[in-house]
Amino acid sequence: MDFDRVDIIRKYTNWLKLEKGLSENSKDAYMHDLNLLLDYLGGHDLNPLDVKLENLIDFVIELGELELSATSQGRVISGVKSFYRFLLFTDKIETDPTLMLETPKVARKLPEVLTLDEIERMEDAIDLSKDEGQRNLAIIEVLYGSGLRVSELINLKLSNVHVDEKYMLVEGKGSKQRLVPLSDEAISQINFWMQDRCHLNIKPGNEDYLFLNRRGAKLTRVMILYIVKDLAERAGIKKNISPHTFRHSFATHLLEGGANLRLIQMMLGHENLVTTEIYTHLDLNYLREEVIAHHPRNNKKGGMS
Repeated sequence: MDFDRVDIIRKYTNWLKLEKGLSENSKDAYMHDLNLLLDYLGGHDLNPLDVKLENLIDFVIELGELELSATSQGRVISGVKSFYRFLLFTDKIETDPTLMLETPKVARKLPEVLTLDEIERMEDAIDLSKDEGQRNLAIIEVLYGSGLRVSELINLKLSNVHVDEKYMLVEGKGSKQRLVPLSDEAISQINFWMQDRCHLNIKPGNEDYLFLNRRGAKLTRVMILYIVKDLAERAGIKKNISPHTFRHSFATHLLEGGANLRLIQMMLGHENLVTTEIYTHLDLNYLREEVIAHHPRNNKKGGMS
């Protein structure tokens, strides 16, 4: 079967958008990875509809020679697998050559987690006499109290924050929405921030964003990163943290408090439970205590030594 690259890419792009609901950034990443494959196959006079597993293994070997990290290679391979699932779904091929294609093993690096004391020290380091002080305190409470991604935080709309009902509507990856509870402390700090916010000269088009800079415009990712780094330094915290650290801390503290992993998955907006497990960093002492407390073998006389 002839391969019309332009037509296939157009149809695949639509499939990614409609069937998988990907964001523009994710869609662009998939297309970048697909073009790497198509350029490789074209350079070896191979029709993408006729490739075999050994051709794809050769492609993966070449990725390694390009000195791509295991993580980057894994992402490319994931994109290739997605493309061939599309071809199978649309009856362009009869069998999927990627079924036995292995992804390079990536060592999981557990991100830093803040203790409650460290979070409180960061909040204590905020100068509430400054114009942005109350806003920053509300930002930390929302990040830690609800586990939002930084992109979700800066795009949080006033119209989606329902303080009376104690929840907010958050738009996550792929424009997928979820309901996230608001803690009483977050609500309190948001209400205080609203008193300051009403004095801003808000720029047109920014009226519905909850968090704004002093010029009345939506905050950026870089600004949130700066706020977090500055507070950590003021609080004397040596850990390498970012806004995402609060998301990890949120999930970890929930799990340590006894929350169900599925519930945490819903709160974080993860489609796959495996993704949520990355955030469940628990030290061995805590795990041992949980086993001692809850395993039936340890409830007998003597317990675990």
